[in-house]
Amino acid sequence: MSDVESPRVFIDTNIIVYTYDEDAPVKRDEARRIIKDAFINNTGVVSGQVLGETYVTLTKKIGITISDAMDEIRRYSRFRVVEITSNLVLRAIEIQADFQLSYWDSLIIAAAEFASCDTVWSEDLNDGQHYGSVTVRNPFAGL
Repeated sequence: MSDVESPRVFIDTNIIVYTYDEDAPVKRDEARRIIKDAFINNTGVVSGQVLGETYVTLTKKIGITISDAMDEIRRYSRFRVVEITSNLVLRAIEIQADFQLSYWDSLIIAAAEFASCDTVWSEDLNDGQHYGSVTVRNPFAGL
């Protein structure tokens, strides 16, 4: 086994939600692979924003119970969790101005940058786009 640590990966809300999507089995399986790899390699990172969005989506759109959603939030809290601070908000505003992204997407990039992630797994941003030290990967591009 190598002593080289695997690079951290930031998991956006949409990747987590796809793990529940029975109507899109190819995307579901790919999302599950990404999540499994992040757990196995201890490389997964999320933010408080992602945890909150995941909870809302699971209960409102997917229809799981509050109790089951809480269990899932606890599960994803085993990843490194980036808390939203005033400094992170300010950095997100800078990213928004620099790259013309939405504030919420900029906050994802800022959290990934803060956690020293190389990659953000997301369906919401352009696949292969570099935002400073962070590269977005859309695992569903080309599916």
